[in-house]
Amino acid sequence: MQIYLARNNQQAGPYTLEQLNQMLASQQVLLTDLAWHQGMTEWKALGELTQGKLVYQPEGYIAPAPIPEQTPFQNSSFNKIHVEKKAAQNNELASISTRVLAKIIDLLLWLPAAAIPSFFLKPDQVNQLSEIQQKMQSADTSTQAVQLQQQLFTLIPAEAWQAMLIYIIIMLGIQAFMLAKSGQSIGKKLTKIKIVDVESGEKVSLMRAFTLRSFIFIILNLLFMPFITILDHVFAIGEKRQTLHDKLAKTKVVKQ
Repeated sequence: MQIYLARNNQQAGPYTLEQLNQMLASQQVLLTDLAWHQGMTEWKALGELTQGKLVYQPEGYIAPAPIPEQTPFQNSSFNKIHVEKKAAQNNELASISTRVLAKIIDLLLWLPAAAIPSFFLKPDQVNQLSEIQQKMQSADTSTQAVQLQQQLFTLIPAEAWQAMLIYIIIMLGIQAFMLAKSGQSIGKKLTKIKIVDVESGEKVSLMRAFTLRSFIFIILNLLFMPFITILDHVFAIGEKRQTLHDKLAKTKVVKQ
């Protein structure tokens, strides 16, 4: 019987049943690893095949006479999987100061969006805008502040809003592309840190790296600033330095 194993999308083998049971006993392979051999219609977890035991005994299998074969320790493919996983687990965590610097860089990239309206305003409109902003700072009631804010918004021409929207979409696209490719935003690229899976140390999907970690928390921060920001980073004090958005996405940030 020739048995193939797979872990983290890497295949190894074939192994004999005896070799497989030896590796199970020594925990070189895990019950969560996938296995396949002739007669199976699909890959299955070893734990499902062994029913949770550290020995696999297929029904109707008759062991052949012993012949010299390659031992598990000589199989470079599976050893490579084992070494790579161990190396991934030993990734050095990024320091909190480096993560804060990366976050600041990413936030600074959004400032041009706020400056865009100034390129579309006439001199007299700029003066009106400045006056409204001053009145907003000295507003006595929230109702008055809201009314002034509405005046400020109506003062900005439609072309400026369109340019701001285009800039925001482009920036979101660039950040999403970089996160999908390397697990790094622009800020993380410059500070040489990256996002990885908290258990395997491997690159994560765009859904986890961007949608869960960034996009959702951008909206929450806009709605509940600064409470969400403070709560989010309090979690980074833990052993794995996982912020609240890291825990949600099951990620961690490590040095490149």
